[in-house]
Amino acid sequence: MLLKDPDAVPDKWGKRPSDRTLGELLAGGVIILDKPPGPTSHQATAWVKNALCAEKAGHGGTLDPYVSGVLPVTLGKAVRLTDIVLSSDKEYICLMALHGDCSRDRITEVVSRFRGKIYQVPPSRSSVKRQLRIRTIRESEILDISGRKVLMRISCDAGTYARTLCTDIGDVLGCGASMLQLRRSRSGRMDESRACTLQDIRDAYVFWQQYGRGEWLRSMILPMEVLVQPLPKIIVKATAVDAVCHGADLNVCGIHMLDEGIRKNALVAMMTARGELIALGKMSMSSEKIMASSKGTAVSTERVFMDPGHYPRMWKYSTDLEEEIVFPE
Repeated sequence: MLLKDPDAVPDKWGKRPSDRTLGELLAGGVIILDKPPGPTSHQATAWVKNALCAEKAGHGGTLDPYVSGVLPVTLGKAVRLTDIVLSSDKEYICLMALHGDCSRDRITEVVSRFRGKIYQVPPSRSSVKRQLRIRTIRESEILDISGRKVLMRISCDAGTYARTLCTDIGDVLGCGASMLQLRRSRSGRMDESRACTLQDIRDAYVFWQQYGRGEWLRSMILPMEVLVQPLPKIIVKATAVDAVCHGADLNVCGIHMLDEGIRKNALVAMMTARGELIALGKMSMSSEKIMASSKGTAVSTERVFMDPGHYPRMWKYSTDLEEEIVFPE
């Protein structure tokens, strides 16, 4: 990261996300659910909400009822970060059935063509408008071929339809193809290695409530900061954190460090030095301009997640202009 102010006041307040209590995690955390085939994503999310007695819950990325795998379920204030998960790239394990015989070499050659940017039209049963769209396939790897069944791993943009991809591959092969089974193995940086079942979630909550043993449940709930990992970061000075918590825009003088190469108007996560998410905002100037400036608005605050008072108030209103917030140097 770029160091804007090496003389910033040391951050001795706040709490690292890993040190939060179970109650705090439930008020703003994420569970990677291993959704079974059968229920809809909304039903599975409702079950998690009821199992944890949570006030609010949402899911990041709809899975069709017959599809299993990674379904990020957001809790409490983390629900407001769901849109970031929705736009993250995905990885799927797909079982495709060919409608005719093809050689292994031919199948491998055709599947390898479906990499990079491709055109897709959502299937007729989808809930989105059926219009031509461009999606990027980052990886398409054949894991196994048995007769007319092909097992593939696909890494792709959000909104890519595996069913349509199988149909298109079958058309190029000339024999036709359809999707038999689908499992999502990753959503953004959340993969199935951390996924837990609905039964595990319920049992872990009961263990915590009845026996005071919360280690199992704690291992399932991730802090909401994992959702902003794909975003560029700005580390806010401790002296400016509470002002941002009150909705103030972040000025250049309130920045301690920032990622390199952030462009103007980019969505950024404003963080404390302890790794806590303060707010999301839009860059009012680029990283390079911030490093060259000593004043001005650097980030326009859009969504605040940290409660005021978590850090001490170390700012004041200007006597000349009540709306202007002044940070100590």
